[in-house]
Amino acid sequence: MAEELYITLEREASDSFVEKKSEFIGYARPCKTEEEALAFIAKIRKKHADAKHNVYAYCIKENNIMRFSDDGEPQGTAGMPVLDIIRKTGFTDACIVVTRYFGGILLGTGGLVRAYSHAAKLAAEAAHIITYERFTECEVICDYTDYDKIKAVYPSFGLKVDDTVFAQDVTQKLAVRSSEAESLVGTLTELTNGAVLIDVTGDRFDFLP
Repeated sequence: MAEELYITLEREASDSFVEKKSEFIGYARPCKTEEEALAFIAKIRKKHADAKHNVYAYCIKENNIMRFSDDGEPQGTAGMPVLDIIRKTGFTDACIVVTRYFGGILLGTGGLVRAYSHAAKLAAEAAHIITYERFTECEVICDYTDYDKIKAVYPSFGLKVDDTVFAQDVTQKLAVRSSEAESLVGTLTELTNGAVLIDVTGDRFDFLP
């Protein structure tokens, strides 16, 4: 059975907070490959070359790659908590880097785990976690009278209009949630008494805003 959901980050973003005078800056970015993740890590390390720690974790869907680094923090207190945020939240193809500027007060093992987890969570939320679903692509051809009827029911379905061409007839390229594709076809056919032409042209992962 084809996978129906794909959860990842929408954009690159960052957020920060201070804990006992230590500043934690979380950066998150969608990454399709390990090379993209490593390049992102290198960019943040260069930006914060004066920081004592640049902890990271990333998860790449292809080949099921998961990596993390404590970058000098006590083992298990930094990289793994960041990776756990990625895994528990359920998104993939993403990298998170957490930069720490030490403020002179030791946080202890538990404090470090909580701080790095919190920074990773803030970064992921800033980057906006989105769920891609499987969409069915189709071409819909109808006359102008039926177009008004058809357009009126679109809000009832999870769909996106990719293109509309007004010529002798109206031709639209749509993408509808695959779970609703059959219902959409039936509704449009009934509305137009079978006059509408609907051709399934493909499928893709996409998301609705």
